[in-house]
Amino acid sequence: MATASPSTGDSAKAPDIGISAKSAKDVSRALAEILADTYTLLIKTHVYHWNVVGPLFLPLHELTEQHYKDMFEAADHIAERIRALGQVTPLSFEQMLPKAGVEEETANRAAPAMVQRLVADHEQLAKRLRIAALKANDADDLVTADLLTGRLAFHEKAIWMLNAMTS
Repeated sequence: MATASPSTGDSAKAPDIGISAKSAKDVSRALAEILADTYTLLIKTHVYHWNVVGPLFLPLHELTEQHYKDMFEAADHIAERIRALGQVTPLSFEQMLPKAGVEEETANRAAPAMVQRLVADHEQLAKRLRIAALKANDADDLVTADLLTGRLAFHEKAIWMLNAMTS
């Protein structure tokens, strides 16, 4: 069983679950990137939820609420998987942001532009999820591969639903 260092909280070793320590670290690094993307997209989605106006208000307001709630729960599962692999999650959003491929929102956008940005972000995250899931699978980390495959399905569905909103 992994022991915690009293000064840093870092785990002394990865659990003996049939995955090498190096693989656990590599997969955890990929998970940390997915966590950073998930949190950044969650925040962007929540900001859009608050600020959407116009004819798309109600459908986009409702859809973004579903999405940010799902991503909040997913972030917890992703972080817990990092911990289950014997690693430490990023300790702040400041530590996460450089790992994220999804960019923070800094402008107030019209609803169609919000949808376009969300589609692009979900597409980018889907690509990173696919790569991370394959990496986990190659490391014989079936639990992480399954977690990431489920997240991939969510983001692919989000892309479809968002695109359908403006077609």
